[in-house]
Amino acid sequence: MSLPISSALISVYYKDGLEPLVRLLHEHNVKLYSTGGTQTFIENLGIPVTAVEDLTGYPSIFGGRVKTLHPAVMGGILYRRNLPEDLAQADRHRIPPIDLVVVDLYPFEETVASGASDEDIIEKIDIGGISLIRAAAKNYNDVLIVSSRSQYDGVVSLLTEKNGGTDLSDRREYAGKAFSVTSGYDTAIQQYFLSSPAGDDSATTDVHDFQQLPENHLRYGENPHQQARFFGDLDAMFDKLHGKELSYNNLVDVDACVGLIDEFGDTPTFAIIKHTNACGIATAATAKEAYLNALACDPVSAFGGVVITNGTVDLATAEELNKLFMEILIAPDFAPEALDLLKSKKNRILLRRKPVALPTVMFKTILNGVLEQDKDNTAEVGDQFKTVTLKAPTDSEVRALEFALKVCKHTKSNTIVLAKEGQLLASGVGQTSRVDALRQAIEKAHAFGFDLTGSVMASDAFFPFPDCVEIAGQAGISAVVQPGGSIRDQDSIDYCNQHDMAMVTTGVRHFKH
Repeated sequence: MSLPISSALISVYYKDGLEPLVRLLHEHNVKLYSTGGTQTFIENLGIPVTAVEDLTGYPSIFGGRVKTLHPAVMGGILYRRNLPEDLAQADRHRIPPIDLVVVDLYPFEETVASGASDEDIIEKIDIGGISLIRAAAKNYNDVLIVSSRSQYDGVVSLLTEKNGGTDLSDRREYAGKAFSVTSGYDTAIQQYFLSSPAGDDSATTDVHDFQQLPENHLRYGENPHQQARFFGDLDAMFDKLHGKELSYNNLVDVDACVGLIDEFGDTPTFAIIKHTNACGIATAATAKEAYLNALACDPVSAFGGVVITNGTVDLATAEELNKLFMEILIAPDFAPEALDLLKSKKNRILLRRKPVALPTVMFKTILNGVLEQDKDNTAEVGDQFKTVTLKAPTDSEVRALEFALKVCKHTKSNTIVLAKEGQLLASGVGQTSRVDALRQAIEKAHAFGFDLTGSVMASDAFFPFPDCVEIAGQAGISAVVQPGGSIRDQDSIDYCNQHDMAMVTTGVRHFKH
């Protein structure tokens, strides 16, 4: 049965989009209560409104910190219309019913993102608004709660369709949305207070209770028939400077990009990702050279990929980037003239990355539960390599092995990565055997004109047989890095010794599934 709305309390921070709802309520003879700036907004529309102070008989105090926290307000929302004792108390204390509550909370997250002082941020912690939302949502049997300006249009449509009333199912649905708003709001406050020092971004995001994070509905999931949502604050991590909205697959690739590029510090580096794997990555003296070397690895797969760099994109680099069809380009910054050029493609997404600490754990739903593990944050370098062959790698080979291993740990298993110093030559990705991964990598390297003589090979796991080093040696590869640990390690080491190849082990496996 549809329940009519006789009175409404409206208290919002942003007034955008509010007017149609206010006018609709007025058309249905709903008595309006309001506070401060919202009251002034409604009065300027020429619509009658009663100040909350007149309802409570008490002024706004402590600089506006206490306005609506009063029995005349909270009681009007919370009393149960089907209980005679509640009705009697409301009548005795002259508490009128409030059937609709419209609240838009203080912009806490926006204030934090603006770089405001700690004092200003604290003042943007909404107390009364949160209390109103929770009270109205709790009493959804009798009260409709509108907890965000994003809901105005939907409520206008609902009330228009149902002649100014609502059904219980409507009120319960909006109550659920309300608790989502309050939980996300409280989580943002919690994260601010847990950061150190006040307002610093060094604390990582706690993703264990992910549904407390801001919710973003995506167009669809991995495929168009799958629904999808992202829980998290993308605006805290990126400024979207241009292009369409990010999709599910975009977000997965962006995550892979960020993880890979963070391995390379400040050395000018470009990576090109396709389906979460690097189809090109290079470091060089300049950003332009790094990009061209990354593109050379596999210009076919680069088409429609996601590109990331760890430095400012200048005009010279942008002129080369603009020749490639890419979904997304991510950088810490863009020179103004470079940004203007890159915006020439309407749908190209341009993201300026901001310094935000990332979660240190990963989750995956399986069977009837969830797996959690630490992120693979280990990256072995030269002084951690153990030379197991007669021949030690040269300094240049050590640097190439370090480079290859960084790429290897971010590539789907089974994987083999072939590289030279500062450039990926090819990789074998996601194969059911390591031999197949190596053969795939060699074939791709040759297809794009790379001579593998003197190159290096990285493997995400040990070699159970010597066949991989045999094939690698025949292709001209001169140095190998692998975890070690096979009962047949010596067979691979013996082959390397017999063919003047260097091998180092790390003792650390880097499976990625």
